[in-house]
Amino acid sequence: MGINDEKDIEANLQIGPTDRGFVRIFVATEDGVEIPMDFEPDEALEIAEEIRAAAEAARAGKRKPKR
Repeated sequence: MGINDEKDIEANLQIGPTDRGFVRIFVATEDGVEIPMDFEPDEALEIAEEIRAAAEAARAGKRKPKR
């Protein structure tokens, strides 16, 4: 499965700080799958920058270049 492959799966996304100083991205599906992902604050900022760049590229109708 790749980034451009569509799937018919619904999930909820939560993002917030933990009580241990991490940023957690938490994904939960309707069938009970839960994926907690914890990041150091600096890592979370890098992820936020990547999301912003991808959104800008999508808005412009281009794909994000591969690294």
